[in-house]
Amino acid sequence: MSDDRSSLSNDQHKSWFERLTQAFNDEPRSRGDIVKLLEAAVKSDIIDRDAFTIVEGALEVSEVQARDIMIPPSQMVIIKSEDDPKTSLRKIIDSSHSRFPVVGEDSDEILGVLLAKDLLPFLFKEGQVTLEDIMTCLRPANFIPESKRLNVLLNDFRTKRYHMALVLDEYGSVSGLVTIEDVLEQIVGEIEDETDKLDDETIQVTTEPGVYSVPALCSVEDFNEFFKADLNEEEFDTIGGVLVQQFGHVPARDEELTFSHFHFRIVKSDGRRIKTIHVTKPTSQTAE
Repeated sequence: MSDDRSSLSNDQHKSWFERLTQAFNDEPRSRGDIVKLLEAAVKSDIIDRDAFTIVEGALEVSEVQARDIMIPPSQMVIIKSEDDPKTSLRKIIDSSHSRFPVVGEDSDEILGVLLAKDLLPFLFKEGQVTLEDIMTCLRPANFIPESKRLNVLLNDFRTKRYHMALVLDEYGSVSGLVTIEDVLEQIVGEIEDETDKLDDETIQVTTEPGVYSVPALCSVEDFNEFFKADLNEEEFDTIGGVLVQQFGHVPARDEELTFSHFHFRIVKSDGRRIKTIHVTKPTSQTAE
């Protein structure tokens, strides 16, 4: 019996090897051909599902543009040049981010990028940290168009040694930002840390009246409790799952729909999953 199983296993691997050889002899004509080949490898237990996901993400990254994954202005934590140092330091501490765009009186005037670690030497300075101290720490900002493809951007991050880029629209206004972590997540999947976990559980107020930023991983139960809503909690666990069903596909950035008296707009999506949604609640409702 063991010999039969061994023979069967060898036949399976032989079949896979023959298909692999044949595929590359015929020169795969598209990424889809390669993906199908890798899917067969997963089914044959030659590679695991995690490895397949990473390779698939690497293949797709050249088709994704900065506009598809950028963090919109409403979610950017910025430092204003006119803010007093205490206000700026409080933003830095509360956000737990490491890099911050610094703007002038005009919100489109980017003065540079502040790295939180550059403020550490001031811990040993006598007296309080001043605005001048903060401004002397600024590093040049890097700007990219919304259409920049992620494989090119990742190469720029590596070769030019910067980790954040500000995204400009066709009029030259800042429409978002992208970090190296955002790009890597397209390849390896979500990279979570303590602050990401907290954000995934938090519904936040935006600068737009009556509009809330909701993570796609927010549970339907928490959504209902916060908004006093009555979405079905049995069929889906997360609000992202509810929206995919309502759209009939994984929606792209800026796609919108209205149901159950709420208006939903996708603000961050990578084509494989929704990440962040803006929700406009009915004017008659009051969230806690």
